[in-house]
Amino acid sequence: MTSAEGVDDAVARARAAFPAWRDLAPADRARLLRRFADLVEAHSEELARIEVENAGHTISNARWEAGNVRDVLTYYAAAPERLFGRQIPVAGGLDLTVAEPLGVVGVIVPWNFPMPIAAWGFAPALAAGNTVVLKPAETTPLTALRLAEIGLEAGLPEGVLQVVPGFGPEAGARLVEHPDVRKIVFTGSSKVGQAVMAQCAAQVKRVTLELGGKSPNIVFADADLEKAAASAPYGVFDNAGQDCCARSRIYVEASAYNEFMDHFLNACRGVVVGDLLDEKTEMGPLISAAQHERVSGFVSRVPAERIAYQGEVPDNAGFWFPPTVVTDVSAGDEIQREEVFGPVVTVTPFFSEEQLIELANMTRYGLSGSIWSRDLSRALRVSRAVQAGNLSVNSNSSVRYSTPFGGYKQSGLGRELGPDALAAFTETKNIFIAL
Repeated sequence: MTSAEGVDDAVARARAAFPAWRDLAPADRARLLRRFADLVEAHSEELARIEVENAGHTISNARWEAGNVRDVLTYYAAAPERLFGRQIPVAGGLDLTVAEPLGVVGVIVPWNFPMPIAAWGFAPALAAGNTVVLKPAETTPLTALRLAEIGLEAGLPEGVLQVVPGFGPEAGARLVEHPDVRKIVFTGSSKVGQAVMAQCAAQVKRVTLELGGKSPNIVFADADLEKAAASAPYGVFDNAGQDCCARSRIYVEASAYNEFMDHFLNACRGVVVGDLLDEKTEMGPLISAAQHERVSGFVSRVPAERIAYQGEVPDNAGFWFPPTVVTDVSAGDEIQREEVFGPVVTVTPFFSEEQLIELANMTRYGLSGSIWSRDLSRALRVSRAVQAGNLSVNSNSSVRYSTPFGGYKQSGLGRELGPDALAAFTETKNIFIAL
């Protein structure tokens, strides 16, 4: 594990590598990022199998994650040659803006999606001309280390992308407080994110935070109920519910509640839990004993009569927790307000659009969510009213590498991905030329 002194050494190497990487011709930087993406594609099966061992993901999910890293790198490989400034009309001369890289960027990655979330940070940072020091979660460092090796194979200069596996209080804290690190990208819990933000504020250091979530899945009576119900388990049980965007609160219009529940419980019974290397498997175990204890604690505090469904899990090694459906909850219950981060979902009826919006916005989080309705005017109206950064209509998708991703309220600060992510990794310099 990397010590604080080891982080210092990595930052020094990144700082030394920065001028040459910054000054590399945009087309050459783009070419290296494309080569990086091509090598990720060539090693995608290897990376996927490492992630199965690294994070307990199903092989199907891990293959998607390796493909996402490839796609994010490919997308931002186009950015160096499109990092545009502006010419602004002014009196007495010519005014120009240019986008310049910040310097050394620290990226701190969680354990739930260690491979793609790493790329969401380092790909745009590298494209903008920064160097990167990446700290993976101490429990899941393997794919980050392999990606850094692949980056070197692709031709990235030494020091441009480094990985420092280590514990948060040592390696992570030093990366955040280091005076030569000009920006921190942090994904993790809201509590730790608040501490990271406070440390960055002491140095007026830029920060992007992607934190917790308690996302609503809203189903109106006029929706395609079978489709909404069939999709709902995968909106919350994917990655064993260890997903900030998990739709862990389902709200169903009261007149359709019984019909939806019939379809939904049938769909839950169909979720395949088991062998991680079997392509048919849809859910694996939790990451650790501590996470299992946390999820079990939430469910143990729910009265037994409120548990409408619990699935089955293998009896072999692993921190397995069954897909669980809870009903008859009130707005104040902890399971309705707090992020469980496990395969647990609540289902609640609502009686009016006004009540629904109040329920959807009742938590301190605001990351993602879904609205199911055939009335697109209503779907858009509700989308505008729900306080969340990423909403989908008649879908449970949250992340596309070509669109912005981030949260409202305590779900985070700033946006990742999409065409504007480069702005988070650059300074705008204004230049006036008197004529």
